[in-house]
Amino acid sequence: MSLNVIQLVQSVLTDDIVRQLGARLGLPAETAQKALTATGPALVAGMMHKSATLEGARLLFTTILSPEVDGHIAEQLPHLLASTSGLNQLETVGRQLLERGLNRPADLVSDEVARQTGAPAHAAHAITGIVGATLFGVLKRYLLDGRGNVGQLPALLGQQLPVITPYLNDHLLGALGVGGLSAFTGSILSQLKAVSAHIDQPTPAGKPVPEMLAPIHVPPDAVVREERRSHAWLWWLLAAVAAVLAFLFLRGCHGGAGGEAMSATSGAQTAVAAQPASAPGVASGTAATATPASSAAAASTVEASAASAPAAALEPTKDSQLAFTVNAAGKPTLTATVGNEAEKTQLIDELTKRLGVANVVQNVTVDPQVKPADWLSHLDGLLPLMALPGAEVKVDGTRVELSGSAAETKLGWLGKLKSLFGASYQIGTFDVAHAVADATENFRSAIKGLFAPDSTCVAADVVKVLNLQVINFASASARVPASAVEDLSQSARALNACAHNGRTMRLEVAGYSDNVGGAQANLQLSKKRAEAVRAYLVNAGVPADSLIAQGYGDANPVTSNDTAGGRFTNRRIEFVAQQ
Repeated sequence: MSLNVIQLVQSVLTDDIVRQLGARLGLPAETAQKALTATGPALVAGMMHKSATLEGARLLFTTILSPEVDGHIAEQLPHLLASTSGLNQLETVGRQLLERGLNRPADLVSDEVARQTGAPAHAAHAITGIVGATLFGVLKRYLLDGRGNVGQLPALLGQQLPVITPYLNDHLLGALGVGGLSAFTGSILSQLKAVSAHIDQPTPAGKPVPEMLAPIHVPPDAVVREERRSHAWLWWLLAAVAAVLAFLFLRGCHGGAGGEAMSATSGAQTAVAAQPASAPGVASGTAATATPASSAAAASTVEASAASAPAAALEPTKDSQLAFTVNAAGKPTLTATVGNEAEKTQLIDELTKRLGVANVVQNVTVDPQVKPADWLSHLDGLLPLMALPGAEVKVDGTRVELSGSAAETKLGWLGKLKSLFGASYQIGTFDVAHAVADATENFRSAIKGLFAPDSTCVAADVVKVLNLQVINFASASARVPASAVEDLSQSARALNACAHNGRTMRLEVAGYSDNVGGAQANLQLSKKRAEAVRAYLVNAGVPADSLIAQGYGDANPVTSNDTAGGRFTNRRIEFVAQQ
């Protein structure tokens, strides 16, 4: 396999894409191009460094072929960059993939790119995520098309060294934890070659992706065990042949006795079958008198049972999801997670047929752990909503949430969908007041346990309770709302009680926003809100040196921002225990 990864990434990030991305991030196209040019080679170097160990290569290969990676990124990228939600989603996924695949914070790279190119930090962070998602996507497509396996990945990355070296420097490599440029270029190829030589390379076969991934999880000694098992079967085959010949000989010589022998053999087989598997002593004793054929059958049964165990463990556990928002022009942006490629194809084909490929922005991923998407049979009823400006819909398993114009009473969509989906689905609209009331009730019930005489002030237990409260700031405001005053007072009381008992805990007050508005404005607002909560607690007597405040903007969303309920959940104050 031969590939110029940087050239392939550049073919996806065309001049039009760079201009579109720059406009989205408020950057001149030249600055965006500089940041992209610096980021791509740095990330490839990080991949090379990760693949320089056996475990690192396996981890990176698994990440590249994971369901979160979009192998069709080249086709999807223009549509994703056409909306703020699509760009944010792409950035988030890319950064998560980089941190998982490289086992290193993506911010360290993007901060250095910002310093070297003059791009603002928030723009460099976004570009790093987008380049990461693109890089993983093109590699996935290439590996699947070429039936590539984990043993070929280090060699493939090693081919990129002459291409990326002119763009690297000590500071970029330092941000990746790689070391100096000369040390990296002098040793990385030999390390990659050694790893490639030591990884078992299975014969490429036209199998589905889950089966292609199987070699990654096979222990290094699997080939040895397979050889031993082959010898065992050969022994049993020879023994069975010998037993059959002996039986025929005895039958020919002793007709009546042969009948008795057959009965004895049958009884022995029955006895073997009746022995519990948990009685090795008895099984061993019986095996000495059992025929090889019966032992082989027992062995086959054990192997069949063992083979069925992993299948049971892989039963889908997650709910399928569909979410979409419709802009003012009536164009929907849709994300979905389904359990298999057939469901993905069905969804995309239906959307394309009914809406047209240019009239919908879609990002559909496959996760084998997802249950069947039963809502696909009701897709016809949702399609009209996908053309309703301002509509927001989220389907999570059998739960459907409407917000925006889809929740307007006069339009009647709540009743229509209840009739369409039937009683097996829970369909409702999002109501902020109701959500705040539910959260307040849960928090006030849980915090009573922190005041109990046997409370141990374990930090993990305390923050779990504190994070049940909802501080519902007014739009664009950092003033602590009146609805949160009582709950924050109870929080301060609990923290002061722990401090009085010599169990002062250090906490970070972390502020988060949804993805509405500019990234920089959201970052500043989230920090101001965190500082306001910290100030309230300090004024209520909590030791000032036990609390720090930090804002993270729309980073680390806990759910999709596609609906009002999702954005409400993501706009949060989160308490985090510090060491």
